[in-house]
Amino acid sequence: MAPVPILRTGEVVKTFDKFGWQVARQRGSHIILTKEGHPATLSVPKHSEVARGTLRSLIATAGITVDEFLEALEE
Repeated sequence: MAPVPILRTGEVVKTFDKFGWQVARQRGSHIILTKEGHPATLSVPKHSEVARGTLRSLIATAGITVDEFLEALEE
């Protein structure tokens, strides 16, 4: 398994968009992503960087692997 990088919020949102997640709303310092047919929502903090542990948790909640996420990030 590849290590999880530290990324900017915009990079994280764009990568999840490739998996069908869409921005539903923004409340305060968090961007809420939803995906039709998926029961969970993703709450991406709008900070200068998304911490590794937070990103790993978001990836797991989205139901994808770190490797799949990194592959989509590079596209």
